[in-house]
Amino acid sequence: MTTPLHAEWKTPFGLPPIDLLSDDHFASAVDAALEEARANIAAIAENPDAPDFANTIEALERADETLGRVLGAFYSLAGADSNPKREELQREFAPKLSAYGSEVTENKALFARLEAVWATRDALDLSAEQSRVLMLTRRNFFRAGAQLAGEPAVQLRDVKSRLSVLGTDFVQNLLADERDWFMILGKDDLDGLPDFVIATAKAAGEEKGIDGPVVTLSRSLIVPFLQFSERRDLRQRAYEAWGARGANGGKTDNRAIAVETLKLREDRAKLLGYDTFADFKLETEMAGKPAAVRDLLMKVWRPAKSAAEADARILEKMLHADCFDGPLEPWDWRYYSEKRRKDLHDLDEAELKPYLQLDRMIDAAFACANRLFGLNFEPIEGPVYHPDLRMWDVTRDGKHMAVFIGDYFARGSKRSGAWCAAMRSQQRLAGNIRPHVVNVCNFAKPEAGKPALLSYDDARTLFHEFGHALHQMLSDVTYESISGTSVARDFVELPSQLYEHWLEVPEVLAEFATHAETGEPMPQDLLDRMLGAATYDMGFQTVEYVASALVELGFHDGPAPNDPMQMQAQILEDIGMPHAIRMRHATPHFAHVFAGDGYSSGYYSYMWSEVMDADAFAAFEEAGGPFDAGTAKRLEETVLSSGGSMDAAELYTAFRGRLPGVEALLKGRGLDKAA
Repeated sequence: MTTPLHAEWKTPFGLPPIDLLSDDHFASAVDAALEEARANIAAIAENPDAPDFANTIEALERADETLGRVLGAFYSLAGADSNPKREELQREFAPKLSAYGSEVTENKALFARLEAVWATRDALDLSAEQSRVLMLTRRNFFRAGAQLAGEPAVQLRDVKSRLSVLGTDFVQNLLADERDWFMILGKDDLDGLPDFVIATAKAAGEEKGIDGPVVTLSRSLIVPFLQFSERRDLRQRAYEAWGARGANGGKTDNRAIAVETLKLREDRAKLLGYDTFADFKLETEMAGKPAAVRDLLMKVWRPAKSAAEADARILEKMLHADCFDGPLEPWDWRYYSEKRRKDLHDLDEAELKPYLQLDRMIDAAFACANRLFGLNFEPIEGPVYHPDLRMWDVTRDGKHMAVFIGDYFARGSKRSGAWCAAMRSQQRLAGNIRPHVVNVCNFAKPEAGKPALLSYDDARTLFHEFGHALHQMLSDVTYESISGTSVARDFVELPSQLYEHWLEVPEVLAEFATHAETGEPMPQDLLDRMLGAATYDMGFQTVEYVASALVELGFHDGPAPNDPMQMQAQILEDIGMPHAIRMRHATPHFAHVFAGDGYSSGYYSYMWSEVMDADAFAAFEEAGGPFDAGTAKRLEETVLSSGGSMDAAELYTAFRGRLPGVEALLKGRGLDKAA
């Protein structure tokens, strides 16, 4: 079947022709692209000319260009706007793509050419970037098992194929659980809920086909419900449903998938000669070894736990004052913490929310990018996969830099969370290719005609994902394999978490935090109170995160557990997890870890990067302020434009002159004085 995907994409900026596509087009397009890629690989392997960098390494870089284009379009749709057909295609593509990857790395003639280039590298007059690409390519081949032969090679191929299927199944099960659960709220179930929560719940009901408000498992709805609902029974019901995602029994239960995934990862590591999967995975990261990760996490865990336990004692007293006996429970924490925040800081979410409009926060993120890096954002029209999407042409000094796409609202067809993806990455090998970057969020969609209002956490998420987008937009390398966010996993969160700091800059909030109805800027007193509460409840937030990171590290740093849920419970008991706090991501819905290898043995990366981002923002402050031009230029030149062209530690040292310690992180979280 000939489809619009096969033809030249005559669209603005070469965007995927999504408006011309049906789901039936993708299977034939992927098959054709795989056939083309296989032919390209065969041509490289069978090339009679002596191996050199151009005819082997650069040829490999371009071998599956068409496949990348097609998959960039497909997975953007499948992740953010799923349907049964797209889910079926994901299941179909996973083993096919795994098989293709194995064919490439198992091609002995191709591997021999790669080794020949490596052996003569000193005589090839390679640039620093080319040397880096050569090293990474060779390392990737070895880590994929290119050196294996016979039965071990077959075993590894089977392991990788099965893991690709399991990752797809895990995500689809999670999406099904999130999509199918909702709780209808009657008139008597609205006690304590501010107008903005009720409005959001009504909009969610409309999306579900319900005439009235509902609570869903979207974070942007369930969190404010837990913060404000006076109905403890409903809070418990909603919280337990949220925590049970992926563990409800039946065909969407992810616990068996977790068992098999962990065992297969252990098998993979052993076949490649590593003691544990964590040793294998961390070899390419800044941390290097599991011990370094555990050391960082425990340095943060101890003061965070101490702060959280002190807070819990206060919140439990508030619970008892409301005539509830027994201990503080997880569905109580956000409710009483919100009350306490109002008492301590004279601040509540309902007061803040009208000043945090989605449109104004987008404007704020763009304005900061303009002041720091000279970027301009012009709204454009183009083919999109959902009418909620927005699109901008990103320019600098009149030159096109990127297409930026924002997909901000929660819907049943979208998996939870927030992420940044590149439909197309920057490179120069195939011409001056500029990126197509997508930010996907799950903010609560407002009622028709009403402005979308964000929580402060939502606004921080928007800035976070836009930091990832900047990493893609400002990329300036020759080779796609090291472009943009193609860096060590524990380095990739640096640009995103660093960008969050500009949301806290008073002059940014003074300009863009304007009231949804009056247009008036946030009063100085309210702004001061909001920023003064920035580290409020940080013990809770840090505990739920670090607990998740320690559990998933434990899964991979040793023999695979036969019962991950039991191991999860044991690790939490060993570290003294506070009763009223649960892991941010329990095992059956821990998509970071089980949807693929990306964050496996890697959830710690957010904390590792935070050590750097706290220190990196201090560089701006030391230089005179958050918009210091010299520091911004150095950040772009060393970190944001460089992709994976250098070792991550070298990139950070080039920016800051040294590597940071954990002290800046603890101070930034307000935990430096905790016992």
